[in-house]
Amino acid sequence: MPATSRQGSGCSLTDLGENDLDHLRFELAKTEDEIQTLRQVLLAKEKYAADIRRQLGMSPVDNLKQNLSKGWQEVQTSAPYLAASATLEDISHSSVYVRTRDGFSQAGQITSAVLSNVGEVITRRLAQMRALPLPSPPRNLSHTMSVPTMRHSSTFRSFEEMVGNVKDKVTGGLSSNGDTSGFERRYTRNPT
Repeated sequence: MPATSRQGSGCSLTDLGENDLDHLRFELAKTEDEIQTLRQVLLAKEKYAADIRRQLGMSPVDNLKQNLSKGWQEVQTSAPYLAASATLEDISHSSVYVRTRDGFSQAGQITSAVLSNVGEVITRRLAQMRALPLPSPPRNLSHTMSVPTMRHSSTFRSFEEMVGNVKDKVTGGLSSNGDTSGFERRYTRNPT
């Protein structure tokens, strides 16, 4: 029973004798020591390899690239990868996949044509808007007409007469010397 209990993975501690437990503890400690020793040896070998790479002028990036390349080659030659590649190859040749791919291709072409037409319409409309005259900025009177020219305009004379009439009413109708041209009117007091 002790010999079979050591090899069986489903044995409980009650099935093992004290000698068997001591032997397993010793084997576990010995295995853990070997693992620790192997880790130390592996670390020393990695440091030594890094030193050789440095002396050869290889950077850590080159090492990473090399490891990735090697890992990718291992993945590509693995049985799961090959099986998945074969399955994907079968799927890519299936009628459902071909119809779906063609449907997406046609939808993409239609969408592209619609977007192109919308772009042309927007471009055409922007060109039409660009051709429209821009509203002119408000003008300042001092820039468009000189003061002497403005005084002789009909609008200014009309305004001048209106102001003159208001002034006559306010001041009580002072007599003038016969000039009736608004602001140019000279008001003089009658000598008494």
